Amino acid sequence: MKFLSFIPSVALIILLSSCMGGDHSHNGTTHNHYTNGDHDTTIHYPQEKHLANIKQLTDGGDNAEAYFSFDNSMIVFQAKVPAWGSTCDQIYYFPFSDGDMKTDMPTMLSNGLGRTTCSYFMPGDTTVLYGSTRSGSDNCPPEPKRRDDGKYVWPIYPDFDIYIADLQGNLVDTLVSGPGYDAEATVSPTGDKIVFTSDRSGDLELYTCNVDGSNQKQITHELGYDGGAFFSPDGSKLIFRSSRPKTKAEIKEYKDLLAEGLVKPTNMELYVCNIDGSELRQITKLGKANWAPFFHPSGEKIIFSSNHASKRGFEFNLYMINIDGTGLEQITYDEIFDAFPMFSPDGKKLIFSSNRNNGGTKNTNLFIADWVE
Repeated sequence: MKFLSFIPSVALIILLSSCMGGDHSHNGTTHNHYTNGDHDTTIHYPQEKHLANIKQLTDGGDNAEAYFSFDNSMIVFQAKVPAWGSTCDQIYYFPFSDGDMKTDMPTMLSNGLGRTTCSYFMPGDTTVLYGSTRSGSDNCPPEPKRRDDGKYVWPIYPDFDIYIADLQGNLVDTLVSGPGYDAEATVSPTGDKIVFTSDRSGDLELYTCNVDGSNQKQITHELGYDGGAFFSPDGSKLIFRSSRPKTKAEIKEYKDLLAEGLVKPTNMELYVCNIDGSELRQITKLGKANWAPFFHPSGEKIIFSSNHASKRGFEFNLYMINIDGTGLEQITYDEIFDAFPMFSPDGKKLIFSSNRNNGGTKNTNLFIADWVE
C-alpha cells in the first residue's frame, strides 16, 4: 500500500509514482503493441507470462491502491482525477458488474473532505475503512515544498485518522484517532484484525487492533519507517516495507525529517513477521525502493514493486519473491511504473496501477488481469 499520496510517474523521477487507445485483451502469450503518434499504447508485454486478459479500468488522473472486496465483486481505491472533481486523493468504490469507470464516475465514499489514503473493505463488504485528514480541515492539506537539499520526501499529516464509511459514503465510525498520524490500515482475510501505521510512539511503527478498533498493540519497535502492511491469506503473518536507518548520518537524517513531519522513502526493503511482531526478518536486500508488497494466494510468496534494476531510478516493475528471500522473479516489464499489486481473495485476479498506455501523459491507471501460475 502506498504512503499518503500517489506519486506521478516521470514528474518525480527521484522515486516512485504518481489518451489511451482501445482496450486490448491478451491470452498471456500474445502481444498487441499499438502506436498513437509517439506514444506507446501497450497494455500487455510478451514477457508478462503470469498475466492474461489484461483490462484497463480507468482513463486519466492518478488512480492507485485498488483493493478487492471479500467476495471479489468490488474494488475500493484512491484517486485524484480532475474530471471527477477531486483536488487531492479521494476514496472511490466500483462494482465490476455496474458501469465503466472510463466513461462514468464511480461512487466517491470520502465526500471530498480532506485528503484520504489506504482504503480497505471491512468484513461483510458493506463498509470500507480509510485514512483521512478531515478532522483537521475540509480542505486538502498543503503538499511539501520543494526542498533546497533536493531530497524527495513524503508528508506525514498529523490529522490522519482512520474512519469507516458505508458504500453511500456515510460515516459509520471513527476507528482509530488521536494526536498524530494514524493511517495505512488493512484488514486480515480472517476478518478479525486490522494493521495500521502510527507515529504515536515518536516513530513510525506498525500497530494491530481488533476490527472494532479495540486492543491496539504496537508490534514493531526498531527506528525507521514501518508501513504499508498486509496480512497473509491465513491471517498469521504480516508483510511490510521499511526504511530503517543504520549509520549515524542516516539516523540523524531520519530523525530530522521526522521532526518536520516528513519521511524519505527512496531506500526501502521488505520485512515479514508474525502478527504479534515476533520472528521478524528482512526478505529483500535489493537496494533502492522495494515497496507495495502483497502476499501471493499460497502465502509462500510476495508480489511487490521495485526499482532496484532501474538505471534511471524511476522505472518500477512488479516482482515476486519467496518469503525466505529466494526465487526473485520479474512479473511486469513496463518502462515507467507498475505498483500496488493485489490478488483477489479467490486468487484468480491481480489488480495493479500502471503508467502504461497513458498517451504520454503523467496519468496512472488501474489494470486488472487474470493470474496465471
